Amino acid sequence: MERLKALVRILPRVAVAVGAGALLGLAYQPHDHPWLAIAAVPLLLAMLNGVSMKGGFLVGAGFGITYYAVLVPWLTVIGGDAAIALAILEGLFYGVFGALASQTLKHKLWMLWVPCLWVATEYATGSVPFGGFPWGRLAWAFADSPLGKLASLVGIAGLSFVLALLGVLVYAVLRRRSALSLRAVSLVAGIAIVGLSSLVTLSTEGNGKTVTAAMIQGNVPGKGLEFLGRARTVTKNHMNATLDLEKQIEAGSQVKPDLVIWPENSTDIDPYKDFETKQDIEAAVQAVKVPILVGAVTEGPGPNERQTTGIVWDPATGPGQRYAKRHPVPFGEYIPFRDQLLPYIKRLEMIGRQTIPGVGPGLMPIKGVMYGDLICFELAYDNVVSDVAKGGAQILIVQTNNATYGDTGQPEQQFAITRMRAIETGRTVLIASTSGISGVINPDGKVEHKSGQFVPDVYVAKVPVRDQKTLATTLGGWPQWILTGLGILGAVLALLARRKPRTEDPGNPPAATPDRAKVPV
Repeated sequence: MERLKALVRILPRVAVAVGAGALLGLAYQPHDHPWLAIAAVPLLLAMLNGVSMKGGFLVGAGFGITYYAVLVPWLTVIGGDAAIALAILEGLFYGVFGALASQTLKHKLWMLWVPCLWVATEYATGSVPFGGFPWGRLAWAFADSPLGKLASLVGIAGLSFVLALLGVLVYAVLRRRSALSLRAVSLVAGIAIVGLSSLVTLSTEGNGKTVTAAMIQGNVPGKGLEFLGRARTVTKNHMNATLDLEKQIEAGSQVKPDLVIWPENSTDIDPYKDFETKQDIEAAVQAVKVPILVGAVTEGPGPNERQTTGIVWDPATGPGQRYAKRHPVPFGEYIPFRDQLLPYIKRLEMIGRQTIPGVGPGLMPIKGVMYGDLICFELAYDNVVSDVAKGGAQILIVQTNNATYGDTGQPEQQFAITRMRAIETGRTVLIASTSGISGVINPDGKVEHKSGQFVPDVYVAKVPVRDQKTLATTLGGWPQWILTGLGILGAVLALLARRKPRTEDPGNPPAATPDRAKVPV
């Protein structure tokens, strides 16, 4: 009976946390209300104030599941069950956050430990299982905010820490039991963070050299799971768009590019083995007489296996450099536990052959310029981006195919992530998509060109070649590892402190009166 009463008492907190999760989901594209993130975090902390670990888990899970349900509804294209499963899986990470944060809030250094614990949670969601799903990081919502510029200094994880810290500061200011001095310091610190971020300047100057590149969006026959329609049609669409570009060059209405970029899956048939596909690519390459970076699905390396690749196709030497996607999407490009799951989930048969991850970064020297190739979702993974940025990439390329999720909000979210990567690395990003969104993002994150969806689009851009590395690139993964370690340390210290009798209020932690704050679920 007592447990039932405790559960009833915690339910209002869970309900408010669900609302906070919805607010956080609305911070991102296509809704684009980033400051809701700064409101959602303190609201969650208020609901975690004084609850037990079990209660904190329920509050955090309610928050996290709702957050991901609002953030990634586009997964319902695959199936409603897939969207629900992902929301529950990712939400449970925030359940763990809630359980630990409910105790960390009682520690005298809670204002440091809690934002670090948030970074640790994001690190966990972006790492496990099956390589993780780093789509729900606070930083992704702030490409248009002055705060977003901090990513060039401290990286994506560091920016998420700053944003979570702002949420903590807001909570400290609004919490009724906060001492006046703590409120004042928190208010000043929050204003200082926002003010100083506006003073950060992002350079877009190159090394004196420029490159002219053409992004080809040939469009696809359909949407959803049937986006490719006739596989050859997709390749011919990109070939024809490239031939049209050459006609414009000959007519003098367009400048000749140094490189043409086709998107991921611009050919879904192996061009090494299919004669007609190879002919179509050759026709396009010989027309423009410059290399084309082709997005191709290739067979192998083993039987019933494939790879998603970018292939540099030269007009003189044919196919040459090749990069294979390192982070294929589980249950989208390959099936974990394939033999065990296929007999029970027939829908997975649509995935076909297993996509095998590539080895090594997508560094491609082309005509004296080092390009860093990223394929679709893997631009959200820090290690993939860091490898090409640290490896000397002067310009970033994103080859993507979002046709499955067209007009669902997913392409807009991915475009926002790409903008944050431009800021973090200080590099121009050239994006080619089969059906949108293609475009050009400057090194300061500003958009030079953004295509529509499900329309052909050809854009030629002259962009700077840059050598100078940002501080975030130099630091690499260290901010994330340090902050994650501090978050874990804070949680451990808070748990150890539970075993000791408390004699004083350590630094005004957010404790409330015993009869209302402690919810022993």
